[in-house]
Amino acid sequence: MSKRRNDSESTSDSYDNIEPWFEKLAALDPEDPRHTALREEIVHRCLPLAGNIARRFANRGQELEDLTQIARVGLMNAVIRFDVAQGRPFLAFAVPTIMGEVRRHFRDHSWAVRVPRGLKELQQRLGPATDILTHRLGRVPTARELAAELGVELTEVTQALVARNAYASESLDTQHSGGGEEGSMPALRETLGVVEPLYGLLEDAMAVRPLIAALPERERQVLIMRFWENRSQAEIGSRLGCSQMQVSRILATTLEKLRTQAMAEGPAKRAVA
Repeated sequence: MSKRRNDSESTSDSYDNIEPWFEKLAALDPEDPRHTALREEIVHRCLPLAGNIARRFANRGQELEDLTQIARVGLMNAVIRFDVAQGRPFLAFAVPTIMGEVRRHFRDHSWAVRVPRGLKELQQRLGPATDILTHRLGRVPTARELAAELGVELTEVTQALVARNAYASESLDTQHSGGGEEGSMPALRETLGVVEPLYGLLEDAMAVRPLIAALPERERQVLIMRFWENRSQAEIGSRLGCSQMQVSRILATTLEKLRTQAMAEGPAKRAVA
């Protein structure tokens, strides 16, 4: 009997370079018992990914254990539907697929305010369309691309995306989660009206997103692997067939380019606003 590490022992390394496993899977007949066994092994290796995504949605009125199960369903769907022949990395397809499954769970079970039925129905179509376009484009699609895929107006997609915020509401007496002792954190009502320090980071992220999308494929891939997949420069170099020093230079040059472009566009955008 083969040994498998439990979830607590699994690390992100378990799904590093997972694509060769999919190549082996594609070579097997779906009716072959080895096909099912290999697919289960792939899912097992990627369980930490589902757990990490589930934790991103914690403290929103849903139990973490439930969110983890939903994320694992999304992982299973990603493994079943991933086409390694497309040449895209599995993580680029799996992450939005899993997140879409969790978001659909919130959408279907946690509406905190009244949302028009039409928007709810569009929500049900957004998830699959997002998965399809992510697989096709190798990135998360824009609202305009979603609208074109679904054959609806851009404003409808935008409204449906905004409606995702209508999840379960929290009590004003709910305490913020943090590292402090229980009862030591301020209640939500005590923070209302306070300027959120992370708003600046959010604005920066929104400003730089189109700049990242416009980068050459190699530079964008290095950024994704370094800051999204949290890979080391040595790992990135191994994946791309170059040295760690080359990866370091690419990162430095790309980040400086983004900073310069963001600083150049920032004042112009504020002037227009």
